Amino acid sequence: MSVVPQIPETAPFSPEQRAWLNGFFAGLFSRAPSLGPDPQTTNPSPAALTPLTILFGSQTGTAEGLAKKAAKTAGKRGFAATVLDMAQTDLAQLVSEKNLLVIVSTYGDGEPPDSAKSLHSALAAKISNPKSEPSLSLPSLRYSVCALGDTHYTLFCQCGKDFDARLEKLGGTRIHARVDCDLDYEETFTTWLTTSLTALSAQPVGACLQAIPSASAFASQLAPPSDPSADTFSKKNPFPAPVLTVRNLNAPGSAKEVNHVEFALADSGLVYAAGDALGVIPQNCPALVADVLAALGCDGAESVPAPDGSATNLRHALTAHYDLGKPSADLLALCLPPAVSLTQTSTPNAQPSAAPHHVIDALLLSQISNRKTPIPLAALIPTLKKIQPRLYSISSSPHAAPGQVHLTVGTVRYEKDGRARKGTCSTFLAERALAHGTAGIFVHSNHAFRPPTSSDTPMIMVGPGTGIAPFRAFLTERAATGAKGKNWLFFGDQRAATDFLYRDELTGLQSSGVLTRLDLAFSRDQSEKIYVQQRMTEATDELWSWLEAGAHFYVCGDASRMAKDVEAALHQVIETAGKKSPAEAAAYVQSLKTAKRYQRDVY
Repeated sequence: MSVVPQIPETAPFSPEQRAWLNGFFAGLFSRAPSLGPDPQTTNPSPAALTPLTILFGSQTGTAEGLAKKAAKTAGKRGFAATVLDMAQTDLAQLVSEKNLLVIVSTYGDGEPPDSAKSLHSALAAKISNPKSEPSLSLPSLRYSVCALGDTHYTLFCQCGKDFDARLEKLGGTRIHARVDCDLDYEETFTTWLTTSLTALSAQPVGACLQAIPSASAFASQLAPPSDPSADTFSKKNPFPAPVLTVRNLNAPGSAKEVNHVEFALADSGLVYAAGDALGVIPQNCPALVADVLAALGCDGAESVPAPDGSATNLRHALTAHYDLGKPSADLLALCLPPAVSLTQTSTPNAQPSAAPHHVIDALLLSQISNRKTPIPLAALIPTLKKIQPRLYSISSSPHAAPGQVHLTVGTVRYEKDGRARKGTCSTFLAERALAHGTAGIFVHSNHAFRPPTSSDTPMIMVGPGTGIAPFRAFLTERAATGAKGKNWLFFGDQRAATDFLYRDELTGLQSSGVLTRLDLAFSRDQSEKIYVQQRMTEATDELWSWLEAGAHFYVCGDASRMAKDVEAALHQVIETAGKKSPAEAAAYVQSLKTAKRYQRDVY
């Protein structure tokens, strides 16, 4: 008689979840003879599941979510899939892998996500010094890489390209070519996964599933049923959220424009946690749409296909469906004959002197190249990308603002090539969302950026400018739930008089004792600029004391400069107060990351 395992009461499940799992295991083990060979029968034993490791490196949670989807699909196709975070993976573990799918994002200037940095560096070091210990050769590894990125950045999908090349260099066999996914990644990812699983299959999929009829059911039942409303609204089906408030946070005279935006969740069923992001589906500026229509010689009433194949008029398509930002390679090929040199074009109205920055630039350059007739819409529409949602760090706590979700959004405005430019989503929220009444939203979970599980654990938060957003959520959550842990915030911006975002809220939290310490750095209030990283080094001994007491360290904001400078300051603090060498300080920081005590939400 087989022993049925029981979920202990100390396991991290609710009573309902524990009861469901105990029932599931009881049912599973009651059918145990069908899962293994029976010594009393001559029936052949069922085929074994094919082991598969799905390795992910994620900064905002997208790669992690895709890895879990891949595991679910693999389970239905006869694989025993294990999902691993790169942060918990080392070179020794790679040696034992046979079948591997890698899903990894790129952020900043071609950099790996924080969770992938250690493995990324270790592979690079092993290739540059192959004789170093431990030895590493991967002749038995079969793998494929799905790289996530954004074509608006120069080093598109660079991290995925690095992993792909390094695994091959160390002897791995690429079973399917790497795919480089842009922001609209769903179809590319699905095709890659399907093809990769087929290539990795040790036997025909149908035979495997026939031999193990319960395999897909087992994979789908490993977790208790989720709330069905969680899948109702998503990136593909955003919730039309009522826009409640759009309020400028800067005082008159500021060089910046940062808005506090509030949405009502109504009966959407959407739920979020402090640390998550909100996806917002923007609409293009009407003035920009008008310029594009003029360049096309159209009035906007023309019928064109939307990205989903349905028919709509051209004005609506350009407003709500198609991206008018960076032109695609196909659009450039359509607008600019090979003989036209971008650097030689000129016009009295300041046409671009280099590659077209936006779709309108490409269309105007097409006119310069002596095109006698406008580009046909049938040729143009297929070259336009689908408009993509923008992700913003949520700046509210569901406990402090029930039924609502808040954002803190910096409005992007600048001039290039004689034309005023606008950030698509930031100016949609600033100028038109409130009048429009609703905006399409969805919740993007980010399990890699969360307040400590224990409410008694201290938090150190570094969030200049709009980087304050998630920390407003963290602090108001701790206030609403009565958490006792100490909280320390480093905040900075240009000028205290005009750019002290959420001044009244922060000083109120400080007065109530929720915000234990508030260090401010306003860069332009004195002749020498001061930034948050300098405030950190000024508080070296106390920072070290908090870290040694178990504090979690958080950073939110610009990846290219601020986040790097803050990490350098953190190393300096550890070296000075902890009396450690640079190598020891680096190891200390890595230990914080491994323990998820150092988390970053950077962009």
